[in-house]
Amino acid sequence: MRRNLTDIDSLKALAHPLRQQMFTHLNRFGPATSADLAARFEADRGATSYHLRQLERFGFIEEDTDRSAGRRRYWKPIPLDLRLPFESDDPAIAAAADAIGRRWMDQAQQDLHTFLADPQSFGAFGEAAMHSNSTTTLTAEELARFTEEYVAFMSRWHRYPAEASDGARLITVLFNAFPTPS
Repeated sequence: MRRNLTDIDSLKALAHPLRQQMFTHLNRFGPATSADLAARFEADRGATSYHLRQLERFGFIEEDTDRSAGRRRYWKPIPLDLRLPFESDDPAIAAAADAIGRRWMDQAQQDLHTFLADPQSFGAFGEAAMHSNSTTTLTAEELARFTEEYVAFMSRWHRYPAEASDGARLITVLFNAFPTPS
């Protein structure tokens, strides 16, 4: 589901560094409890619970009621196509969107550098992977259509870890489509 992040409260909720780490972890590895995440990120369990509730409040995650029992609550991400604004007249919105975008790009670059440092260590996945760069010439309307088609394509292939086939592993997919600077 597409979600344009244009309100400052949602952007601030997602911009917090620990929330970003927890949200990424839930998207990559599936449901987890506040205790799991506190241990993973060496954070206070109470703070972790608070940050999870903030992510829930702003519609980024939800309780995994199938796994939760009693006081042990599991959290899972809500499937979203999150979109950040490129521009805003509101400096707070621009700053929060910039912070989130930079975090996403930093993580993607770190993952790519790790892979490229030793692709053979990934076995068949390293052989099947692709690292490509392309350019094309499009109108603004064609670029918008191209982007939407890409998102629809990616959505057809999206699976959470618990839904994956045997032998599957987490795959990072990077996509950037923007006007080439002159």
